[in-house]
Amino acid sequence: STLKHAHHAFDMDKPGKDSHRHREAGAEQVLVASAQRLALLTELRDAPEPRLADLLRMFAAVDLVLIEGFRSDAHAKIEIFRAANGKPLRHPEDDQIVALVSDLAAPPDQLPHAHINDVTGVADLVLAHAQPLEDALALLGARG
Repeated sequence: STLKHAHHAFDMDKPGKDSHRHREAGAEQVLVASAQRLALLTELRDAPEPRLADLLRMFAAVDLVLIEGFRSDAHAKIEIFRAANGKPLRHPEDDQIVALVSDLAAPPDQLPHAHINDVTGVADLVLAHAQPLEDALALLGARG
């Protein structure tokens, strides 16, 4: 499973569809279901953005959740770096970064590293740094 943080407003619904009209009419939640998938859309209105720990608790029993974003939360991170983006590495400023996946010919020595095109190496890094959900929630200060 994956969990992605969006830094901007997004809408998975389409204007003109019944589900969109329901939300526009004030429905706080709209559940769309078919034989292939379901999606629950929840309007937060003026409520604060959900915390990472609360979002993780929404998953059913899963083997693995890959988290994209949530940079300010205290959890182990694998930095994905492409030199062509022209941005600096977040490591070592972010001490929660435990490994690096990049296209660098000479990556920093202080982190475990896999080349961005080495699928097995990337998978090995993910599995080496994966942690049980309860441990992740405790790290986020959200146990209980």
